[in-house]
Amino acid sequence: MKKLSIIILSYNVKDKLLACLKSLPKHPDWEIIVPDNGSTDGSLEAVKQAFTTGGNIGFAAGNNVGIKKSVGEYVLLLNPDTIVYPNTIETVLKYMENHPQVGAATCRVELPDGTLDYSCHRGFPTPWGSLLHFLGLKKLSSYTSQNIPNVIHEIDALTGAFALIRRKAGEQVSWLDEDYFWNGEDIDFCCKIKEKGWKVMYVPDVKITHYKGSSVMATDETKKRWAENSTEVMGLFYKKHLAQKYPFFINWLVYTGIWMLRNLRTEWNSI
Repeated sequence: MKKLSIIILSYNVKDKLLACLKSLPKHPDWEIIVPDNGSTDGSLEAVKQAFTTGGNIGFAAGNNVGIKKSVGEYVLLLNPDTIVYPNTIETVLKYMENHPQVGAATCRVELPDGTLDYSCHRGFPTPWGSLLHFLGLKKLSSYTSQNIPNVIHEIDALTGAFALIRRKAGEQVSWLDEDYFWNGEDIDFCCKIKEKGWKVMYVPDVKITHYKGSSVMATDETKKRWAENSTEVMGLFYKKHLAQKYPFFINWLVYTGIWMLRNLRTEWNSI
């Protein structure tokens, strides 16, 4: 068995994918698997290790294809539009090896301008937290990008852009839920492994850069799909994990808010 399997799901980001691969350290006990969701930009030809999933089957399903091919004790889900800096993977991997109760961990994820990609440090979307977000009052929540502690600590959910996962934890929850096509599967995954008693950790000692949204912006089809899907996953996650915890009136408010947001985003996308 390999120590680490790195899964990089690719979709129409050939140049960024090649840059990502070049940024990865070479290690005899690591393997790199590149599933491809039917790219049309020459990605398959550019990366000999890649294999096709037969079309764009989504983030969760595409990564699951790679995971099934992998043999590592740990699995790193890594976006193709990222640059990995020296010692980043090694540092997070060593932390997990030294803390057997940790099921998944991430590093600091920065956008190209050096600011934090908030998705690497998220809380679960409760009705109150979602309302604050919708009203533009995110600073009233427990964490914002301005006050996140710069020390290793436990979080609710990480990002699929860099998610180092203990195979044992992933197998306990059957990996990523393929009901999610795009977005939400990483939060869902973290919720499920936490229910099994695992911890999810944020390790800010090391970092990657994330050119966020490269696959989303690849084609007009993906832009439209994202606009529709980004709100659908809110309702899906709420139904799977939260609806049973709240009374009918709260659930009605949440679903109504999601419906309104979907209509707004659809209108913005059509302009």
